[in-house]
Amino acid sequence: MSTPRALDPFLRFSQALRGAGHPVSPDQSIDFIASVGLLGPRDMMDIYRSGRAIFAIPPERVSEYDALFRAVFLDQVIQAPAEGDEDDALEAYEPTSTRTEVEADRDDSPIGAEPTTAERLSQRDLTQGNAAAVQRLMREAAGALPRRLSYRRRRAKRGDRIDMRRTLREAAKRDGEVIQLLQTRRKTRQRRVVVLIDVSGSMKARSEDMMRLAHAVVQAADSAEVFTLGTRLTRITQALRPGDPAQALARAGEAIADFDGGTRIGDALSAFLSVPRYAGFARGAAVVVLSDGLERGDPTAMIEAVRRLARSAWRLDWLTPLAADPAYSPQTEGLSAILPVLDHLGDGDSIAAVTNHILTMARL
Repeated sequence: MSTPRALDPFLRFSQALRGAGHPVSPDQSIDFIASVGLLGPRDMMDIYRSGRAIFAIPPERVSEYDALFRAVFLDQVIQAPAEGDEDDALEAYEPTSTRTEVEADRDDSPIGAEPTTAERLSQRDLTQGNAAAVQRLMREAAGALPRRLSYRRRRAKRGDRIDMRRTLREAAKRDGEVIQLLQTRRKTRQRRVVVLIDVSGSMKARSEDMMRLAHAVVQAADSAEVFTLGTRLTRITQALRPGDPAQALARAGEAIADFDGGTRIGDALSAFLSVPRYAGFARGAAVVVLSDGLERGDPTAMIEAVRRLARSAWRLDWLTPLAADPAYSPQTEGLSAILPVLDHLGDGDSIAAVTNHILTMARL
């Protein structure tokens, strides 16, 4: 018997606390749900206080509790600032039904050439353009995307295990005589595809096309997740769910507030890995990063985050428009350092190049 959907966030919250090292018992999880039902909460703060009381959160771990609560109940997480950088935390954002008005600061710096660290909040109209460029992906994805073995099994003429139940059932029809040993083999299912799109100023010329491609991936794949990287990390998978490209891209354009802003690839990837739910998306998945990799300043955060991501993913591919030249070799410190852990560094200059790579990942 499945649990009501209304209880999902409460169960996920208990799991998140347990995963973060809090000693949460099953009885406490049950008491948490019961207390919320008993109180009849008027707003989210009542649920927040109930959880703090039931789970006995110590004062020194309240900030961690706050972050996990926001991740599960509000779908919005702010990464804890790094040591010595308390005023420069990077925000991981997942749009909800609540709209937030953000006033963009004036920024006279040139856009589209060099990476920047300043946050520039702006939105863009993504509804213009021709969706014909991704028709090949929509048409061929079902048979071309990488697959993995499932734990479920199916009948097979040449399998790897005897289907004892069917074999005995057929034998019973023949007075116990076994005519043939029927076999099974494991089913396969599509691997999750995770697309991370750089929407910073240096990728301005291509970010709109990559968003249209991401919409096609979400529509064509059995399981896909899409995030944007800039001065913040934004999950736009839900925004891209509608089948109508114009509607989906309009929603994505409203959700992404840091179009053409600064470049903080390392911090954005670190934020992705710091949220357990997001990091779980990458486990065993085909991860594709669409970025030029031009990280300004110390690339240590980017290098470490990519190494962690590579250990979790089935394969990690980095597609950069700089690789349109067949003779391209990475020159920046960041890309040079992560090259050994990448499964592929390739051309991300156009929709056609990225589409061709996604459709051939299974054969690489």
